[in-house]
Amino acid sequence: MDTFSSLAQRLRALPPSCGPVRLVAVDGHAGSGKTTFAARLAAALGGAPVVHTDDLATHAELFAWTERLDRQVLRPLAEGRPARFAAYDWTAARFPEPREEVPPAPVVLIEGVGCGRRALRPHLARLLWMDVPEQLSWARGQRRDGPEQSGFWAGWLPAERAHFAADPSRPHADLLVRQSATGYQVLPGPAAANRPHEDHPA
Repeated sequence: MDTFSSLAQRLRALPPSCGPVRLVAVDGHAGSGKTTFAARLAAALGGAPVVHTDDLATHAELFAWTERLDRQVLRPLAEGRPARFAAYDWTAARFPEPREEVPPAPVVLIEGVGCGRRALRPHLARLLWMDVPEQLSWARGQRRDGPEQSGFWAGWLPAERAHFAADPSRPHADLLVRQSATGYQVLPGPAAANRPHEDHPA
């Protein structure tokens, strides 16, 4: 069984964490590959919904999106209702009318820098951390975005450092995801020590 099929099977077997939903966070530094990994995991889960925190953040609130996520996504899912939220338009710098819908599926993924924050962890079935060093992640992200986004990155880097200094995610990760030339490896994270009887990832 491949990494994604095995992980999907393990996640489906977890007890629900947010109403009927198993909410699974994919966190890591900017440029660490969260979006790509979450997309592949969602496919292995049969098309699981994915919430991107970039859709909830704004230019002025890079990390101050917790209340928005709670009100528009977590509360409806906890009640077994579809969540509906407006995805921020980074070009127009505004929120359009709500158009994104997230059904209360058996597994819902949330991906983005800081989605393993302390305010969200009580709602999570599992927290995955993309285990890529910050400098390597940031270099990848800046290559991806190109020089036209250099101004954004100049503001992002200190904001990300400040967020993780105050509210680190990695120490609370259930699983660490490492990528190599041959694919992904999923390893027990620091929080797995609190569940000594859990089987190790395949």
